[in-house]
Amino acid sequence: MTDRNAPLDPARTAILVIDTQDGIFNEGAETARPYFYRSARDVAIPNIARLLAAGRTAGAEIVYTVIASMTADGRDRSLDYKQTGFHFAPGSPETRVIAKLAPGPDEMVLPKTSSSLFNSTNFEYLIRNIGLDTIVVTGFLTDQCIDHTVRDGADRGFRMVCPIDACTTDTPERHEGALAAFKGYCRQAASATLISELEAATNAKPGSRGDG
Repeated sequence: MTDRNAPLDPARTAILVIDTQDGIFNEGAETARPYFYRSARDVAIPNIARLLAAGRTAGAEIVYTVIASMTADGRDRSLDYKQTGFHFAPGSPETRVIAKLAPGPDEMVLPKTSSSLFNSTNFEYLIRNIGLDTIVVTGFLTDQCIDHTVRDGADRGFRMVCPIDACTTDTPERHEGALAAFKGYCRQAASATLISELEAATNAKPGSRGDG
């Protein structure tokens, strides 16, 4: 059994980036959702980018999920997404991951139509095939898709990790309230701490600059 606060092992870790797409983070959000836009631009997105860079160097798996229906009219969406009005047609510009967090050439991007990707993608199947047991959850929104994914992952036997400054939502109160609510299901840490662990793992590899 792995201790909840044990350092990240890149060989067992997936860094999951949730809904950081053009349909969510865009110029319109700057006026419609000002706190979300600013906190994403100034804090969450830069920290996600740094985590991705460290994870790629260390050899962690990088996985993205975006809100994207499988059908043009969204008839395949969950009831919640239909009632909420969440719908981006397959292949539409709104489904693209934002440029600052663009996926690499061999990184998976999974379309989802539910808050937790465990319920509308084959993410669990893929992660188990790869042999991973630790999931670092980043992206949007802390009190919705992040929260639901953390809880679902914990119930499925994964070690869940949430970098508290690599996710955000519409108000600071909602962000802090969500972190407090799902704290019992995951390890919570600053991005800088997790990056340091990934860098330490990289330096410990044979042939690295830190080796011998």
